[in-house]
Amino acid sequence: ALGYLPQDSGLYTNFTAFDFLDYVAILKEHTDRRARHDEVRRVLEELSTRRAHQGFSSSETALFVFSLKQRVIARLRTSIKDADSLASLSWEAGLLIDRIGLFTTEVFQRGREEVIARQQDEMLELSTPVITLWEGVLALPVIGTLDSARTQVVMENLLQRIVASGAGIAIIDITGVPTVDTVKV
Repeated sequence: ALGYLPQDSGLYTNFTAFDFLDYVAILKEHTDRRARHDEVRRVLEELSTRRAHQGFSSSETALFVFSLKQRVIARLRTSIKDADSLASLSWEAGLLIDRIGLFTTEVFQRGREEVIARQQDEMLELSTPVITLWEGVLALPVIGTLDSARTQVVMENLLQRIVASGAGIAIIDITGVPTVDTVKV
């Protein structure tokens, strides 16, 4: 990070197309082309990831990026008077912003997939409660399907609680499991 943008988490929530263009203009004055490219990608990745984690939709994130077209073309109109040059540069700018939009959508999707994976892990942890019945006796009620991933989590949680509590007895209640694959369990 080149440090022109503060790293505070609220920044990307209120970050506008104007802010982004101003930021790129600052970068142009202070960095070489490769550094600008890397920094713009970093900002777009951060923007997309934070918006994904904050619950924005992919459409809302894409609309932010696509709103840049209007701003860029407006700036081009004020600085370029030749119609052919303006048309050519507007087209190129539109294509560039489309690619940026696709990039941010891909990053956004990765961010949402991270959120979903984390939530799945948390739900898996919650779905395997180990309960202390009496001193030295634990119970693990299991409801639903026991696939290999869930079986591994169930066993890890149970073994951790056995070690932590020093329990000598562990009861695994599988009456809520519709079918038991004896090869996996």
